[in-house]
Amino acid sequence: MFAIIGILVVLGAVVGGYLMEHGNLLVLLQPAELIIIGGAAIGTVLIGNPLPTIIRIGKGFISVFTPSGFSKAFYLEHLKLLNELFQYARKNGAVKLEADIEDPSKSELFSKYPKFIKNHHALYFVCDTLRMFVSGGVSPFELDQMMELDMEVHHAGANEPVSALTTVADSLPGLGIVAAVLGVVITMGAIGGPPEEVGHKVAAALVGTFLGILMCYGFLGPMASSMSKANEAESHYYHFLRVGIASFVRGAAPMLAVEFARRTIPSEVRPTFKEMEDYCKGRAGEKAPAAEEAA
Repeated sequence: MFAIIGILVVLGAVVGGYLMEHGNLLVLLQPAELIIIGGAAIGTVLIGNPLPTIIRIGKGFISVFTPSGFSKAFYLEHLKLLNELFQYARKNGAVKLEADIEDPSKSELFSKYPKFIKNHHALYFVCDTLRMFVSGGVSPFELDQMMELDMEVHHAGANEPVSALTTVADSLPGLGIVAAVLGVVITMGAIGGPPEEVGHKVAAALVGTFLGILMCYGFLGPMASSMSKANEAESHYYHFLRVGIASFVRGAAPMLAVEFARRTIPSEVRPTFKEMEDYCKGRAGEKAPAAEEAA
C-alpha cells in the first residue's frame, strides 16, 4: 500500500510541478525513448543474471506491493509453535520428535500451523536442525554453527535479486544518456528543417535523460531498497528461530527458550511477555492474530 502511495506521490510531484510551469504533457510521451531505455534495462538483466535470479526479481517486485507477513500475530503464532515443540520434547523425550520431523506434513504437532508448513525453507531449517539434535553426538555449539551457515547461504541468495535490481537502477541514467545521444543524432539530421521540428526532436532527446534519471531514483532504486528491507525482516525471523532452538538444545526450559527467542523479535512487532504467555497457554483469544493479520 505505501509503495503505491509513494509511486503516486512521485508521479504527482513531477507532473504537477511540470504543469505548474505550463509544460506540455504530450512532449513527455516519447514511446521510442521508453523502448530504448526499458528494452536496454531488461537486456542488462538478462545478460547479468541466471533465470532463478530473474524469477526472484519478479517475486521481489510483488513483495514490494504486499504487506509484510512478519507481524506481531505472526510471531505470536510461531512463539506458540516453539513452545509446544519444546514442551513435547521435554515431556516425551527428544527421540519422540523423530516421527514429526521426518514427515512434518503428517505430524499432529506441525499440522496445527499450516503457514509454517508452507514455508518450506523455515520448515527444513527447524526440522533438519532438530534431526541432528535427536540423532545425538552433535554439541549445541555445532548445531548453532549449522544454523548460522544455513542463514548465511539463504541470506546471500535472497540478496541476489536486490543486487541485480540495484545494478539495473544504477545503469538507467546512463541508458537515458544513450537515448538522448541517439535523439541528438536524429536532431543533427534534421538541422536546416523547420525550427518547430528541430525543437521537437531536441525535446524528445532530453526526455530520454529525464526518464532514465526518474526511473532510477524515483522507482527502481526505492524498490530495491524495499526488497532489501523485506530480506532483513526475513533474516530477523530466522534469527528468532535459531536463538529459540539453540537455547533449548543447550538445556534451557521450554518457556525460557521461547523467551530468548522473543527477545530477538524487532521491537515494532515484538509481543510483550504477558501476550506471549497468554497466547502460548491459550488464555488469549485465538482469533486475535487472525484479525490483526487481516488488518
